[in-house]
Amino acid sequence: MTLAPGSPGDVLTLISAGSATTRSDLARLTGLARSTISQRVDALIERGLVEETESGESTGGRPPRQLRLHAEEHAFAGVDLGATHCRIALMDMTGDLLAQCEDSLLIGEGPEKVLAHVDGRIDRLLAEAGRPRAALRVIGMGVPGPVEFATGRPNNPPIMPGWNDYPIPDYFPGVDVLVDNDVNVMALGEHRNAFPAARHLLFVKVGTGIGCGIVAEGTLHRGAQGSAGDIGHIRVSGHEESGCRCGNSACLEAVAGGAAVARRLTELGVPAETGADVVALVQAGNTQALRLVREAGRLIGEVLASLVNFFNPEAIVIGGALSRVHEHLLAGIRETIYRRSLPLATHHLSIVPSRMGVDAAVMGAGILAIEHYLSPDNINKIVNA
Repeated sequence: MTLAPGSPGDVLTLISAGSATTRSDLARLTGLARSTISQRVDALIERGLVEETESGESTGGRPPRQLRLHAEEHAFAGVDLGATHCRIALMDMTGDLLAQCEDSLLIGEGPEKVLAHVDGRIDRLLAEAGRPRAALRVIGMGVPGPVEFATGRPNNPPIMPGWNDYPIPDYFPGVDVLVDNDVNVMALGEHRNAFPAARHLLFVKVGTGIGCGIVAEGTLHRGAQGSAGDIGHIRVSGHEESGCRCGNSACLEAVAGGAAVARRLTELGVPAETGADVVALVQAGNTQALRLVREAGRLIGEVLASLVNFFNPEAIVIGGALSRVHEHLLAGIRETIYRRSLPLATHHLSIVPSRMGVDAAVMGAGILAIEHYLSPDNINKIVNA
């Protein structure tokens, strides 16, 4: 839908961004008549979206009334579901944290049991924050597998048995639910909190598998069906013997993911089952683990070098389990990227470990919910309802 300049949604965007704090500011920025601005602001106040206070400094005469988001009557839940964990953050409309929790939870127990746990935990967090269930506006959720974003249905997720095509939003009647894959919400959380000035960013998760979240022109890019950034299944030459869970061979995650590195260590006589085991071995100074992690970094760098030439990002952020030994992983990644990418594309490129760490996904899921609710389209629907 094409928005009219100065629609209620546009006005709220200016207020939420801090670009306008008074009605005079709004009139100046939009070019609309003061009477029209008053109609827009009054409608937003009536819907409980904005409040006006007399806290401005006077320049002579009556102090100007200040506009700000009415955060107290709204709540948003960010949910990070992993293979073995559930993290939930309850946030207000400004993104401030109200309450949070983390539990051990097996995604393989299936959608009914897992989502019942999530629903109950959200209720307890709302009670802890002193807000009723009716205050919950949107739930944002990241899951460890491919998702059709438009419907919120997982699509053949390999580590989520029983979840394929399950309509996750339908489990939560009366509230909007947005479901995305975990690396996308990680990218969003990292960008908004740690790299807000970067217009083009790649967030690479290196865990059991490997995935990439793409921020283009400050916006999360999902592609036509939500599968953009699935770099773990890009073919790496010279590794045809490495079979992948997708049915192909020589996929990046099959040769450089945490599970692949653990398998190679075991073959060398160093027992390891998971990426966490690999991290522990590196931290203990195991030379075989150090060598294989750096080699994994070089292989990941081969793929990322092509992406740098194609996409020209300002920053590449490395997260996931193996990023906990980032000094070794990033050494291999940087070595290959700077050798294989064009000088112009790497001139101002930053390749850094995640600054948000384990909070990237849960905070990104909450931001996904808030930005959906505050989008001009949605605000206009609320005002016009």
